[in-house]
Amino acid sequence: MNELSPSTKSVPKSDAKPSHMSDAEWDLRVQLAGAYRTVEHFGWNELIYGHLTAKVPGPDHHFLINPYGLNYDEVTASNLVKIDLEGNKIDADNPYPVNQAGFVIHSAVHMASSERHQVVMHTHSRAGMAIAAVKEGILPISMGSTALMDRLSFHDYEGVSLYLDERDRIVESLGDNHAMILRNHGLLTTGRSVGEAFLWLYRLERAAQVQIDAGSAGTLNLISDNVAKKSGEDVVQFAEGAAAYGQLEFDALMRKMDKVDPSYRT
Repeated sequence: MNELSPSTKSVPKSDAKPSHMSDAEWDLRVQLAGAYRTVEHFGWNELIYGHLTAKVPGPDHHFLINPYGLNYDEVTASNLVKIDLEGNKIDADNPYPVNQAGFVIHSAVHMASSERHQVVMHTHSRAGMAIAAVKEGILPISMGSTALMDRLSFHDYEGVSLYLDERDRIVESLGDNHAMILRNHGLLTTGRSVGEAFLWLYRLERAAQVQIDAGSAGTLNLISDNVAKKSGEDVVQFAEGAAAYGQLEFDALMRKMDKVDPSYRT
């Protein structure tokens, strides 16, 4: 490994890890809690709503979700709630409830049992909700947005996501992509790791922000289809070739969160 190669080792363990918990689950909890803090840091959260979830390593279909009622800057590795695909809490001693709408949307993707969708992130950011209300979605107007060309799915709004019959339609809408706009609702990304899902979320959020800003400033200058497609392929392949997709970027963000407030590791 040369000096420019990113570190792909696990996030350092905290002394707070329960003795009964595997190292793999605790590492995942720490990374997911760090992602919640980073979403808060960037201002992408909306009060206590929205969710970042991750499938727990192992044969059971269990995944981690934020405690309903806590702010994102209150989420820690230990208070994340472990639930099954029916929304039942696995950790009986965890006092926090689970948001039903979050369960419906995220369990829909997790139950697809795809290696591509181990982590699911859903936000209600201002720019994300604004772009979700635009018919055209993300346009090829910036280098970052080109990474989403032919890699972005859409799901039509069906109301507050409380009904289980919507799950199959969410999965069908997403397909094999890692990024999706929930029309008139918000943004959703997935990944094989927390880092991968977060990088897709960052790109989608930033593309939405740039488009809203550019649209308010003047006439949008669209990149031609062939250039946008080639640019998108280069952006994605460059990142995928550098390391585990998104890990280099997410490691840097974890270091930033450690400087801001490392309590997410507890």
